[in-house]
Amino acid sequence: MEQIVVGMADCRIADTPGQVLATYALGSCIGLAVHDAKANVGGLLHFMLPDSAIDRARSRDNPWMFADTGIPLMLERVCARGASKRRLTVLAAGGASMMDQENVFDIGRRNYLAMRKILWKAGVLVHGEAMGGTRSRTVRLEIGSGKFWLQEAGEVRELVAGFPPKGGNPWHTAS
Repeated sequence: MEQIVVGMADCRIADTPGQVLATYALGSCIGLAVHDAKANVGGLLHFMLPDSAIDRARSRDNPWMFADTGIPLMLERVCARGASKRRLTVLAAGGASMMDQENVFDIGRRNYLAMRKILWKAGVLVHGEAMGGTRSRTVRLEIGSGKFWLQEAGEVRELVAGFPPKGGNPWHTAS
C-alpha cells in the first residue's frame, strides 16, 4: 500500500487501487473524505477554518485551508477524474475543541456548520461523521476498497464505503 499523507490545509485526490490517503491529528480542523466506488476515485481534505473572507490573499495561495474554498475545489477535482457527486460516500471527522474548551472561538463547531452548509448546497450527503468532543482523530481512505478508518483515543473503526449499517450513523457523534 502506498500511503499519501494529507497535511494541514491540504488535499489529495487518488484513483489508483493500493493508495491510501491519510491525515493526522484532526483537532478543530476537519478531515473530509469522499469516495466514488464506481469511478474508483477518492479525495481527502484537511481544512482548518470555515470562511476564507478573513484572509482572501491566503485563500488564493492555499484554498485548502478554508471550508468555503477547499470543499468545492475537492469536489470539482474528484468529479474531473470521473466521480459523480450523487455516488459519493462522504465521511468527516474532527471539529473538536482542543485548546478552546471554553468555546471562545468555537472553530470546530464553525468548521462543522460551514462544511454541512457547503455540502448541502452542492447536493452531497454526509454518510458518517465523528465530530466535536476534545479528542484528536486520524482518518484514512483506501482507494481500491473504499475502506475508511477512523482512529480516536487509540481505537480504530472501519467502514466500507457504500455499505453503512441500516438505521444509523456508521460512526458516532461526540458530545
